[in-house]
Amino acid sequence: MKESNVVDVDIDTTTTGLHIPLLNNFVDGTVDYKNRQAIRSISGFWRSAIFIISVEVAERFAYFGVSSNLITYLTGPLGQSTATAAENVNVWLGTASLLPLVGGFIADGFLGRFRTIILASLLYILALGMLALTTLIPSKCETLGGATSCSPHLQVSMFFISLYLVAFAQGCHKPCVLAFGADQFDASDPHECTAKSSFFNWWYFGMCTGPMVGIFVLSYIQEYLSWGLGFGIPCAVMGLALVIFLLGTMTYRFPKKTEDKSAFVRIGQVFVEAARNWRTTQSTVSLEEEACETFTRQGSQQFRFLNKAMLSPDGSNESGPVCSIDEVEEAKSVLRLIPIWASCLAYSTVSSQQTTLFTKQGATMDRSIGPNFEIPAATLQSFIGLSIVILIPIYDTILVPLMRSVTKKPFGITMLQRIGTGIFISIVLMVVSALVESKRLKTAKEYGLIDDPGAVIPMKIWWLLPQYVLVGAADVFAIVGMQEFFYDQVPSELRSIGLALYLSVSGVGNFLSSFLISTVVKITARDGLEDGWISDNMNQGHVDYFYYLLAGISAVAFVIYLCAANSYVYNQRRACDVAK
Repeated sequence: MKESNVVDVDIDTTTTGLHIPLLNNFVDGTVDYKNRQAIRSISGFWRSAIFIISVEVAERFAYFGVSSNLITYLTGPLGQSTATAAENVNVWLGTASLLPLVGGFIADGFLGRFRTIILASLLYILALGMLALTTLIPSKCETLGGATSCSPHLQVSMFFISLYLVAFAQGCHKPCVLAFGADQFDASDPHECTAKSSFFNWWYFGMCTGPMVGIFVLSYIQEYLSWGLGFGIPCAVMGLALVIFLLGTMTYRFPKKTEDKSAFVRIGQVFVEAARNWRTTQSTVSLEEEACETFTRQGSQQFRFLNKAMLSPDGSNESGPVCSIDEVEEAKSVLRLIPIWASCLAYSTVSSQQTTLFTKQGATMDRSIGPNFEIPAATLQSFIGLSIVILIPIYDTILVPLMRSVTKKPFGITMLQRIGTGIFISIVLMVVSALVESKRLKTAKEYGLIDDPGAVIPMKIWWLLPQYVLVGAADVFAIVGMQEFFYDQVPSELRSIGLALYLSVSGVGNFLSSFLISTVVKITARDGLEDGWISDNMNQGHVDYFYYLLAGISAVAFVIYLCAANSYVYNQRRACDVAK
């Protein structure tokens, strides 16, 4: 690693009375809000991070305050069917998970993280305010033949416009806040480097705390007080968060701009040159392989067709390689992630059920606590965050040391083993969910409630608690594992791309869930059921069959994942670099 050229210089200021900071008190590569070199003692570190963590807690509070109970609003005030509402929720969640790719591009290519956070927060406030106002638009419902038909066209249109503005705002907000928070810690300083690791812990704690509180409080307000108030409170919270973020402006450290070639350009050039030279012999590349031990490693034996990117179209490299060895290895490291990424999609498809069908299950069950209080069905989603907050310390303090003593590995298990454990738990989750749903349907049949969609099944909602806890347990392994894996296994300059790949797993998974629900409804409805397995009347449908289907798909994906993980080669330092 390149050593800093800054040296310790002690300047006597007793005669002048002026405060002149030590030269080693400057943080290399960063500037303050006035574009001056950042001073360590008055910028960054926890004094800045606390502002940024507060913003993240508020944003997660607002986002989950909308998303967790969204299916209830769609099937209630907007009058959509359960299948249609579940599809709409999954499409929205999928879009929201893919939009960070756009937000990261805007921040890195044009505005910078700080400006993007501010603009995204303003858009967030506007979108949430519009969302709250749409609940005041009267809907037109007609009663024909005893059936109620709702067609609130203006309300629906304005609602979905506002909803997707929320998705776009969080897409610009999400990839920037974490990176900007990490920028406040100097990795070259031992003290700040240690604190940086602690920052990620508190960051994830905040990500769980925000949704936990938001789901518990807002879902009750939305169902029993007012949907307008339930959507308006997140708007006010985001406004307060923006004020807090701006209050920390004078303490923030901002990275200096560089003129380096874009990582997208470097990787794209490797693929373009390799395609151009696909008929070219690799004799020259073989000489390069002998000169540098990097190609003797197993990882570099993969995707050898990319080695041709180092050749000129005539098969020579007398004027120097078109693409360097480092650039070729960079492209290979990204390409190796694709099989792992694809095999994780089934996990995300399973996870998407927590905000849709799990909530609809709970809405039909006995939710009473005492004689006068009834909890909203969406409240149980708060137990996901609670289980994560409880299980992460157990994982760090008990499981990791235990596994370390067995495997002799520093972190107990590898990143891919951690992800695989989460995928396996998700299979168990779907089986448990199916068994509970079968029990609920059996109870409805025993009490003659199958034909009554509004009936309360005499079965406590706490029967659903194990599946929510299993969601949290799976996330502790799979989600945190994916974050670490996609961050660690790309070159240091491509960390934002790696995190974008991780976020896109959730987005594509939600789209797959929406497609799967639509397909299942069309196929199973042919058997004579009104809406097939997923019916507006949950007592007449067979969501348990759908859960078993997801368990089977997850099992197949798990086998594919094991094959991909077994052939994966972790990135290592090149022998040439070690020699240097």
